Amino acid sequence: MRMLKKPILVSGKRKRAIARATLKEGKGVVKINNLPLEYYKPEIYRVRLSEPLILAGDIVKKVDIKVDVKGGGVAGQTEASRLAIARALVQYNPSLEQVFLEYDRNLLVADVRRNEPHKPNRSKPRAKRQKSYR
Repeated sequence: MRMLKKPILVSGKRKRAIARATLKEGKGVVKINNLPLEYYKPEIYRVRLSEPLILAGDIVKKVDIKVDVKGGGVAGQTEASRLAIARALVQYNPSLEQVFLEYDRNLLVADVRRNEPHKPNRSKPRAKRQKSYR
């Protein structure tokens, strides 16, 4: 752990969602798109977002985390935000890295799966023309 002169800026991606987290010294306030974490809906995604905060323990009470997230849906935005928060906490306190990796590797390693591009003149990426054989 260290005293911060500058805020820590980290990003996380999932599907089409991109989250940018800013971590600075503070009182333990966590905001997602200027909304306090307590008001983030649906509740299942709030729980997913709070996982790295719970694992970090008392460190979270000493820092403020602000996340700006764009693109994708609610699930993608939640996963991107979770990744950014965990990465910021690891930069602040490197001893958390092993804790996060043991709990869930996706807290620090981005899921690289992306949507497949559509084939030309088709409605879906994998759709095939039906064959009749008659």
